Amino acid sequence: MPGARRAGEGDVVQDLARLAGRLAAVPLGTLARWRAGKPMHPRGVVLDAVLERTGGARGWGVRWLEEPAREPAVVRLSRGAGLPTPLPDLLGLAVRLPDGDRPVDLLLSTGGRGRWTRFLPVPRVDAASTYSSFMGYRSPAGTLRLAAVPDGPDGVASDPRAVAAAVAERGLVFRLLVARGAEGWVPFARLTLTAPVAELDPDLRFDAVRNPPPGLLADGPMARFRAPAYAAAREGRALARGRPGRVSSATQ
Repeated sequence: MPGARRAGEGDVVQDLARLAGRLAAVPLGTLARWRAGKPMHPRGVVLDAVLERTGGARGWGVRWLEEPAREPAVVRLSRGAGLPTPLPDLLGLAVRLPDGDRPVDLLLSTGGRGRWTRFLPVPRVDAASTYSSFMGYRSPAGTLRLAAVPDGPDGVASDPRAVAAAVAERGLVFRLLVARGAEGWVPFARLTLTAPVAELDPDLRFDAVRNPPPGLLADGPMARFRAPAYAAAREGRALARGRPGRVSSATQ
């Protein structure tokens, strides 16, 4: 039964990803306590933004990708390992959209745009770079992934204060793309970063597993890896504050 064998192989991959996430949760929890609840992406800048969905991704059965809309957003650009600015780092682009009782959170990291490089993290020094979700989303059309590409000049140093100054001076724009499997990218939105918020990096947390866009479900090895890591970060944050128990989601 070839189909049954493929399904079994998929289960093994998912189980290994979940196990890897549980193993990673131990050092991440310790790092979260040391870094006040942020084991990764400890240094960043939070910015006001506007997301304009153009409805470009049609025929996939996901209304959020198909229907035009304009909504306010909050974006955090960050350095993944917190390395000194002259060094390349895995940069993060986190987007939060208000959506009734539950927000929509998108977490993207610097990567490639090619057929296979879209699955690989790539350290960068320029905040105006290509970002990818890496994590897949289950949809009626199959597994989808998201990406953001800069729409305009590059050369934005990834130090949080440098990003804040660049956005305050001239703004920063990304095009959001979606792809099915290894197929080509389809543009569906424009994200405009307008201004830094009053405080450089307020305590804002994102959770891409719990808060996916409507009609999409975080799925696959990366989602199963992230879930226990997120839980460890939340627990580490609670312990760092001296309040064991449930707290808001903690990632980028």
